Parts: sequence; C-alpha cells; structure tokens
Amino acid sequence: MNDIIKKIEEAQLKSDIADFRVGDTIKVYGKIKEGNRERIQVFEGVVLKKQGGSNRATFTVRKTSNGIGVEKTWPLHSPNVEKIEVVRKGKVRRAKLNYLRSRVGKAAKVKALVK
Repeated sequence: MNDIIKKIEEAQLKSDIADFRVGDTIKVYGKIKEGNRERIQVFEGVVLKKQGGSNRATFTVRKTSNGIGVEKTWPLHSPNVEKIEVVRKGKVRRAKLNYLRSRVGKAAKVKALVK
C-alpha cells in the first residue's frame, strides 16, 4: 500500500524547481484565474519558512505592500506556481523567520549572503 502512494506522489513532483532557502528573496510567478482568463502575477518577498516533504512541501513568502505585511503560502509542486526565481540569497541562522513579522523598516531586512 505504501509503495503505491509513493509512486503516485513521485509522479506529481516538479523537476525544474529553483534551489532556494529560508531568508532568500524570491519572485514567485503564480497563475491567477479571473473568470475564463488566466494570467501570471509576480509575488516578490523573503522566504519565511519551508516545511513538509515530497509533494506536500510548502513555502511561505512575506513582503510589505503599502506599509502592510502580506504573506502567502504556496505548495512547492503546485501547477499554479509557474516558476520561482531567486533574486538574492540571504544570510540567516534560523529555519523559520517568524520574528520578521514584528519588525519594521530596516530591522525587517535580511542580510545578503556574500561569497
């Protein structure tokens, strides 16, 4: 029974996913349906967390829009996520960046990773 579920999940996995981590600034190209039309909307922000595994993996992205914090959570292997583009790498020491929610202005920034 377990083997059948694993085979079904493996068939649903995407292969062309960008390598991003928590703290990175990314652009998520999401498909939006409006009536009978479909368009792509870009959501750019900092990755707060990645969780789950296999085809149930999700990630949360946070941005500020007109002074208000906006967070969105997407399934990683969803057909509604067209592509993910890494804008810049961030240097963090946490797996979940929940503390960014209470910070404002420069304190809410994540340092850039310099190699």
